Amino acid sequence: MKRSTINSVILSSLDFLKEKCFFLPPFAYWTPQVWEEMWGSATEIVECGLGWDITDYGLNNYNNFGLLLFTLRNGSPQNLEKGTGKLYAEKILVVGCDQVTPLHFHWHKMEDIINRGGGHLVIQVYNSTPDEGLAETDINVKMDGVNRIVKAGDTVVLRHGESITLPPGCYHKFWAIDDTVLAGEVSLVNDDINDNRFYEEIQRFSGPEEDEPPVHLLCSDYSRYKK
Repeated sequence: MKRSTINSVILSSLDFLKEKCFFLPPFAYWTPQVWEEMWGSATEIVECGLGWDITDYGLNNYNNFGLLLFTLRNGSPQNLEKGTGKLYAEKILVVGCDQVTPLHFHWHKMEDIINRGGGHLVIQVYNSTPDEGLAETDINVKMDGVNRIVKAGDTVVLRHGESITLPPGCYHKFWAIDDTVLAGEVSLVNDDINDNRFYEEIQRFSGPEEDEPPVHLLCSDYSRYKK
């Protein structure tokens, strides 16, 4: 993605979040210049990958295949191994109308996806096979604490305030209908580098093409910008 596109997506998402009365923490608004002063005291933000995360999955078609995420809080995989510290993560997602997040599952992370407002969120689900293919078996999911059986490849629609729990190994693909969706994610520790299995060969992170300076850094920028 071009940096100019990333900047535009961030700024429009800030307007959308303001409209929905969802408020981000202070570090969401740090410029690269502020980051120069904050590296030493913001180690948790950097090490746990908090902040802006925008991807087009390497497909160069963000409006149709892409996602904006902001990681609000997160622990580290080592916390899970030790059973101490932050064992949880929280994200906010802005899902465009008919903008697809491709089919994937997580080996370790269990997560709740919540519709916080806007349009409706459509989620397609499959169980995975032992060789990580698509199973033809029914999926037993929980939606706001209620068991529901979904046939392989069918979709569920999350209306405002509704959520679905996705266990490890459950393939899911989602997109918004009717309007842009403000979605929440509450989960175990999130490890986007090692815990995403996409059904198709695509990229989780797509490095920016630097056609202009960043307005705000992405979490994937930290290692390159840190002094």
